[in-house]
Amino acid sequence: MIRTVEAEPHASAPVLAAYSYCEAVTGQQARNFAYGIRLLPLSKRRAMSALYAFSRRVDDIGDGSLAPDVKAARLEDTRAMLARVREGAVEEDDTDPVAVALTHAATAFPIPLGGLDELIDGVLMDVRGETYETWDDLKVYCRCVAGAIGRLSLGVFGTEPGARGVERAPEYADTLGLALQLTNILRDVREDAGDGRTYLPADDLAKFGCSAGFSGPTPPEGSDFAGLVHFEVRRARALFAEGYRLLPMLDRRSGACVAAMAGIYRRLLDRIERDPEAVLRGRVSLPGREKAYVAVRGLSGLDTRHVTRRAVRRRA
Repeated sequence: MIRTVEAEPHASAPVLAAYSYCEAVTGQQARNFAYGIRLLPLSKRRAMSALYAFSRRVDDIGDGSLAPDVKAARLEDTRAMLARVREGAVEEDDTDPVAVALTHAATAFPIPLGGLDELIDGVLMDVRGETYETWDDLKVYCRCVAGAIGRLSLGVFGTEPGARGVERAPEYADTLGLALQLTNILRDVREDAGDGRTYLPADDLAKFGCSAGFSGPTPPEGSDFAGLVHFEVRRARALFAEGYRLLPMLDRRSGACVAAMAGIYRRLLDRIERDPEAVLRGRVSLPGREKAYVAVRGLSGLDTRHVTRRAVRRRA
């Protein structure tokens, strides 16, 4: 069982300042993530903001305009900072607020910090310009950049005592991360193409006549782009269905956080399914009022109760 540590270590003024920095980064840059973590109690929200700020730093290096060798060197510098966190070698007056906040969060919660090493590994795949022949190949990347985040978050959330099947909680958290990442890949297919990146498996692109890529606002001539999108949407839905089994294993507010974040992406998936070519014309997004509704729905526990009822019917 993964338990949350109940007694939070005392947070000094420098630590609180470090957390404030991470919360500011999260509020400014985490459009969908921020809606979920607002539902958490303060200590968990701070820890999640520290994880996000570290992840944002890694992503920004990968997405920046530096030469690949410089990016790789900076990512390894970030890995070295992570090693200092892991070793407890970061002092409260350290000049890096992300390191200070992450060190405190890792003391307060059993966070599997190796997941952040996996994130760095995944962004290094981007830096090297790797492409993926099959879904199994792409899953390796998705587990690094998203599944790992699910497992890291679970370290903050903890699991409910006596929850059924709790030994599979990390697996479900990982799978939910894959579902979110595949949704991201579909949403950003045109933007990624503009940056010279292709994530969808080459096998799938060939199957639907899309191997020429997505350089414009219309699909490749003669392709079945809608068929490709619907194929990937079905795959993402299956991942969501599996990952949602995590919800009954979490306390109410942690479950609400996960349900809100996942719910926003499921609604994005709905929009993409209804109009596949919209992802070639621009970024598909949800209005703020719809995100707020999803957050309220998560706090109500509707998604958790639905998953629980479905599990009971399967056992009956």
